Amino acid sequence: MRADAQVMLTPNWSEANQNLLVAEFARLKRRLSGNEGADSNETDAVMRKLEQARIAMPSIAAIDHLMAAFNLSSFERDVLLLCAGVEMDAAIAERCATAHGDTRRAHVSLGLALATLDDPHWSALAPVRPLRRWRLLEVDESAGLAQGRLRIDERVLHYLAGVNYLDPRLQTLLRVRTAPHVMAQTHRDVCTQLLKSLEGLDRSPVILLVGDDYAGQADIAAQCAAALGISLHVMRAEDLPQNSAELDALAVLWQREAALLNTSLLIACDDEAAPKSLTRFLDRLGGLVFVTGRETPKIERAMLRFSVNKPAAIEQKLLWQQALGASVTRLNGSLDAAASQFRFSAQTIQSHGAALGPALTVSDTPDALMWSTCRGLGRPKLDELAQRIEAQADWHDLILPSAQANTLRQIAAHVKRRLKVYQEWGFADKGLRGLGISALFAGESGTGKTMAAEVLAHELHLDLYRIDLSAVVSKYIGETEKNLRRLFDSAEDSGAILLFDEADALFGKRSEVKDSHDRYANIEVSYLLQRMEAYRGLAILTTNIKTALDSAFQRRLRFVVQFPF
Repeated sequence: MRADAQVMLTPNWSEANQNLLVAEFARLKRRLSGNEGADSNETDAVMRKLEQARIAMPSIAAIDHLMAAFNLSSFERDVLLLCAGVEMDAAIAERCATAHGDTRRAHVSLGLALATLDDPHWSALAPVRPLRRWRLLEVDESAGLAQGRLRIDERVLHYLAGVNYLDPRLQTLLRVRTAPHVMAQTHRDVCTQLLKSLEGLDRSPVILLVGDDYAGQADIAAQCAAALGISLHVMRAEDLPQNSAELDALAVLWQREAALLNTSLLIACDDEAAPKSLTRFLDRLGGLVFVTGRETPKIERAMLRFSVNKPAAIEQKLLWQQALGASVTRLNGSLDAAASQFRFSAQTIQSHGAALGPALTVSDTPDALMWSTCRGLGRPKLDELAQRIEAQADWHDLILPSAQANTLRQIAAHVKRRLKVYQEWGFADKGLRGLGISALFAGESGTGKTMAAEVLAHELHLDLYRIDLSAVVSKYIGETEKNLRRLFDSAEDSGAILLFDEADALFGKRSEVKDSHDRYANIEVSYLLQRMEAYRGLAILTTNIKTALDSAFQRRLRFVVQFPF
């Protein structure tokens, strides 16, 4: 919020604004009386009081802010004040009623304004002029444009009186987002780059914040808005109306609110693809607008684009240390493991870390409490997408030859030591592809493939989720990929182990393209190849027939375990 907007909230400003409004109404009453020149002393006294009221204003008055924000002419300014006077001053209402020859119905008309106010012009009520374009006034044209009733919008009337609030018609669509107290350093760097990119621009572009950290994207938008001295309101893209007339009306209302509240807008796409109405909506908006989401929407308006993903493991560790405070000293290695295994936004870490800190101080098993808390944070989304298996089996329950058992222990060791290898030794700097661990368990039914997955989950203290193919595979084009994306994204955040049972149904060999069905089936397999390579967690594929898997999958498997009968 700008400095002058902050002053507008103070008692001194409110009182001075009211006094100015009273002085303006007194001036208009003299004009309506028709004898302004008959008693010049009284007129001079009215103008002196008006000038004194202007001098007493600690910052810009509400009416003058409206005039500047919407580029009103002096005549349009007086028309707006006259309409406000009918609602707020009984003497003005009486004189307007007398002027129209109807003492029962006081109102302002364009004809009355043209006859009594300075610098009149007919274009004041043209649809393209500010009074009607920004819906500052409503016009009842049933009696004709010249004699039709002019009525000030209630939101604008209250603003003139010094009461500033979000228009009730937008309150169900918008929520305020304040600047965060804690941010990852990479996100602060994005803020710095963004603000530098805005310097010297004549027109604010649309700013795209794209990646998997939706909370972090909103934090960056709020932080940048605060640095620019404005507030931020958030709207979900799915709430945009599809009807063109409703969309245009929403754009007008928002731009009016942006001027009155000195605020910016964030449109959150999140998991959903940007609706078609988004481009039309953005084309009609001015000012600072952020769009956040997983992917880049198609937008014609000039834009700036920044990638915003969840903080890396090293930053996650630092954020946990800040959130937990002194209680972090009670943790013996579990913080490194949690930062490596789970991926949370800075706000999630801050909110839950503040509550977890005191519990760690009094807990007999602080490391276990830290780990179980992280596991619990990641469960809600994944529970909707896959079946969680309670892993009870341990190494003593698994009967396998020593070679296979050793391979399983290697898998567990790889998962445990990822932070050191990828972050401390710098392997992650070479690229994000292939940082996950994928394993194939092949063998006949009943040889212990699923039990081996349970043993790994039990050893690593991680949740094990079996993928329900019926909930993932869809006959509709593009839906399977969408379901898989949600599944992998949620699994990466929660640190869970994914178990693709009977994997050949999903990871089968690509076929020769003979029709469109073959083409889209191959696209699904290709998408799985990409996600498996980019997935940072542990994914286990089980199959009865190893040769049924696509050869490209087999080349990307880090471990292959053959389970004998």
